[in-house]
Amino acid sequence: MFGGVDFGDDAAMPVRKPESCQHRKRLGNNVASLRVGKGLTQEKLAEKVGVSARYIQSVEAGDYFPSLPTLVRLRASLCCTWNELFAGCEKV
Repeated sequence: MFGGVDFGDDAAMPVRKPESCQHRKRLGNNVASLRVGKGLTQEKLAEKVGVSARYIQSVEAGDYFPSLPTLVRLRASLCCTWNELFAGCEKV
């Protein structure tokens, strides 16, 4: 037990990562397109945003949806509008 949390052998572990949704995929595609358009590598964008390159890769793949503070830093680092960042996300 650590900090009141039991990490015993019987603790349930996720079998696979959650499936990606359309909105995360669209946002990821937008981030990738904007990044390439600015001539940035994933590593350089990660450095500007203050996250790991692996995290940027996961966002672009649609695996993760960034928190609001990370979205703000992404937008600033990509010098884009909110509409550019979320283009196509309003469609279901």
